[in-house]
Amino acid sequence: MTDTIELGPVLIANRGEIACRVISSAKAMGYATIAVYSEVDIAARHVSLADFAICIGPAAAGESYLNIEKIIAAARRSGARSIHPGYGFLSENAAFAGACEEAGIVFIGPSPRAIELMGNKAASKRAMIEAGVPCIPGYQGRDQSGASLVRESVAIGFPLMVKAAAGGGGRGMRLVYGEAELLPAIQSARSEALNSFGSEELIIERALIEPRHVEIQVFADSQGNVVHLFERDCSVQRRHQKVLEEAPSPAVSPEIRAAMGQAAISAARSVDYVGAGTVEFLLDSEGRFYFLEMNTRLQVEHPVTEMITGLDLVEWQLRVAAGEPLPLAQDDLSIDGHAIEARLYAEDPANGFLPAAGTALLWGAPEVQDVRVDHGLLSGQEVSSFYDPMIAKLIAHGRTREEARRKLVRALTDTQILGFPTNRQFLCAALDHEAFRSGDFSTAFIDKYFPAEALAADKPGSADYALVAVLLCRLRQEEQQNSAVLHLSGIEQWSNNKNLNASLLLRIGDGEARALRVYMHNSGGQYRVDIDGREFSLFIHAMDASRARVEIDGLQENVYFARMSADSISIGIQSRTLNGEDILLSSERVAADEDSGSILAPMHGNILAVNVSEGQFVEKGDFLLILEAMKMEHKITASIRGTVTNLGAREGQQVALNKLLLEIIPADDAGVEP
Repeated sequence: MTDTIELGPVLIANRGEIACRVISSAKAMGYATIAVYSEVDIAARHVSLADFAICIGPAAAGESYLNIEKIIAAARRSGARSIHPGYGFLSENAAFAGACEEAGIVFIGPSPRAIELMGNKAASKRAMIEAGVPCIPGYQGRDQSGASLVRESVAIGFPLMVKAAAGGGGRGMRLVYGEAELLPAIQSARSEALNSFGSEELIIERALIEPRHVEIQVFADSQGNVVHLFERDCSVQRRHQKVLEEAPSPAVSPEIRAAMGQAAISAARSVDYVGAGTVEFLLDSEGRFYFLEMNTRLQVEHPVTEMITGLDLVEWQLRVAAGEPLPLAQDDLSIDGHAIEARLYAEDPANGFLPAAGTALLWGAPEVQDVRVDHGLLSGQEVSSFYDPMIAKLIAHGRTREEARRKLVRALTDTQILGFPTNRQFLCAALDHEAFRSGDFSTAFIDKYFPAEALAADKPGSADYALVAVLLCRLRQEEQQNSAVLHLSGIEQWSNNKNLNASLLLRIGDGEARALRVYMHNSGGQYRVDIDGREFSLFIHAMDASRARVEIDGLQENVYFARMSADSISIGIQSRTLNGEDILLSSERVAADEDSGSILAPMHGNILAVNVSEGQFVEKGDFLLILEAMKMEHKITASIRGTVTNLGAREGQQVALNKLLLEIIPADDAGVEP
């Protein structure tokens, strides 16, 4: 019998929702918890939830959450006996696990050897081939010269995948359809891999077209017991990053489940694995599966497994790390119902799913039966461009897949989030798509059913303008009452016995500015709005600081809102967000359009490379610079042909959303013949 190892206090070397998740289970087991945080995260939720918290450096992850020395120092200073790495950051870093070992601190995860072997796609694939686990044909050799990679790629055949050997999450990964694309893809993947993982090593694999992405949750203890906790289907992805996950998979039969589970157990045994791990497979339409990679940590999507098994996987991690045997054997495990998880991202689906940043003006988790919300967000908290854009996970459980799906849509609809773009409306649309409802989909789901034109933001209608105008006027009205000010922007008259009338020139999002006239009765919450010759009748039945029950032309519904400024408001209605601004008395901001030659930063981020110089002539589509945001590289190209001027962008520079990076004088204006 192995002696029990003392784990407390437990330091969580992570942030956001996973830090909050680990803190919850650790506290439930009686352990004291210690949070670490960067300077930008001082007011974050995980910091306030922990018993103790220590600042470990500036916002940049390399100077805080990825700094091994600072985290070990924080553990020593706080008296932590163990460290839980969460996922991401240092969770799959063998050097970090080794540093914990050297410092006499328990690393709540597998051994450094297992992390190093399975964390490298090339080494792990070689090990899996030796262990008899089915693998995709490809090249995982040690010769990493460009000539060797090109030669092996041509031998494998197209299409193929170029992948960072040390990577994950879609970073350092390129799909290549022909030889002409190969060398640029290799160079680009190498650059992103080095920046994200500190290694340029690549592997090449034959691309499976439209497979399903199915993974097996495994658990092993130090006594040699290994079990699998069934599968998760993670096929709904964009840019190779998961968006929706579910358990069990609608495409997996009991026979495939048994075979895939046994293969995952064999993979874990082959490296003497201890702790929680995930063996990922690609599943083709014929029911054949192939090893993809093994993640030596807890997965983002672990809650769907918890929902169908009734288990706490963080508790299992802590028990195994303490030297205890697995709580259950394979025959004791069973599946109960169905669970689906949606990842809520700060990103703009209408703009290529580019990550977003900003202040959470309002955050309210939904309260729906059998729905769990894992998050690390507070109203007023800053969502930074320094970290991953995922802000929350919503997980629904049902007796059937359809019941779980329905509850998840309900929860997403009820989620209150304002302050920056999110993928909430897209998630609802994806969950409601017939292909997802039927369970007949693949990793091509988003590309196939949600092309760019389908992701374009919905244009607000006249009723939307009327709603935004009324709520903005109502807030102005209340401010005027509270401050006894007799005049506000756009308001023409006010007395205790008369109606309040207002004229607005309202813009919603990037749409056109439209003139409205609002007639507000002084009592009873009754309003009338004239817009483009049409009249709307609105009634506010109830209203507090962030929510209102509004009736529009006889139909009542709930909305929530947050004030952005004296003249602007953000409103959530169903799964949509409306950001409105009254520009009647302010000078209208002129935004550079696509053909103006003004190149603006599409998001907050860091400039990795600048490929042009002042005075250089460029063609439309020419590569200008690379902007990194939230761990992804984004190539920015010329919108027109002409001469580069006002080049303010430089390598290593942090830039904000809509920051002018450079301008291009159109060819004619520059005196260059087209």
